[in-house]
Parts: sequence; structure tokens; C-alpha cells
Amino acid sequence: MHTQDTQALQPSEIELLKEKIKDIRTAMLTTQEPDGDFHSRPMATQAIDPDGTMWFFTYDDTNKVREITANNRVSLTFTDTGSETYVATSGTAEVVKDQRKIDELWSEVLKTWFPKGKDDPHLMLIKVHPQAGEFWDHPGGKMTALFQMVRGALTGKPDRLARNEKFGDEPAERLDPNQ
Repeated sequence: MHTQDTQALQPSEIELLKEKIKDIRTAMLTTQEPDGDFHSRPMATQAIDPDGTMWFFTYDDTNKVREITANNRVSLTFTDTGSETYVATSGTAEVVKDQRKIDELWSEVLKTWFPKGKDDPHLMLIKVHPQAGEFWDHPGGKMTALFQMVRGALTGKPDRLARNEKFGDEPAERLDPNQ
């Protein structure tokens, strides 16, 4: 089993992450298959704890559970094209069977994917601890981005409003949006 654990995010980085993904319910969870290939699938984020831990429901007999058990390094990506916000995080995951936490996070709409309900003995949680990440956004959303694209095409001037910042294992910095 390959596991890796690194330093957690700083409180200000957790708040930045939570702010960027607050309106994005679905993440793409990426794990690594035994042959080294990457496997991504959409997952509904159920909760984000004050320390940045993210929670997802799954069954105990899925590829993602086997992949996390073999290598706990994962990636989560969040996309909101309407607001031009894109977030990528990496960290460690663990598969958890905690009935109290399942009860706390359960919503009846989850029966769409888990028809036997919260007492299904195969229902599990995936707990992700983000440790690094990066976001790209465009203040003003899609219309401002479109305006900047047209302006750039007509004038040759680059878009100076787009932002890209890193957090976590790498120091947070403001990057040149033209890189």
C-alpha cells in the first residue's frame, strides 16, 4: 500500500479553498489505478469541515475504494464555467465506515445513488484531506472574460484580470496570467 501524508493547509488557505468551491457541488475525484493510469469520476461533495476535510459517499466494493486503499494520494477538481472559477487540489484520502458521520451527512436525495439508504452495510465515506492546490478565476465571470478576449483580439493587449494562485505545499503567490 502506498500512502503519503504531507502538511495540512494553513487556515487562510482553507478559507480560500472553501470560498472558491462554495457554489460547486460536484468534484472530479482522481485516483491512480494499479497499472499507473489515472481514473477520474464525478463525486458530490457532502461537506467541508473547518479543517478543510471533504466528505463523499461511496460503496465499499468500488474501484475508487480499492485504488485509495492501494495509494491514498488523490486529486479533486472543481469547475464553475459560469463564474469562470476552476480549482484543483491534491491530498490524501481514506475510506471510512463511521455510521455517526453517515447519519450526519445523509440526505434523502442520496437515495438516487444509494437506494438502500444510510443503513446499507456497504455504504462508506471517502474523507479527503487537501494539502495543496491551485485556482484560476476571472473576477466578473464569463461576460468580463468574453470582453477581455474580444479586447485582446482587437488590440493585442493581454487579459490582466485573470488570476492564478497556488496554496498548500507550494507557497501562495500571484502568478503572471500570461504564463
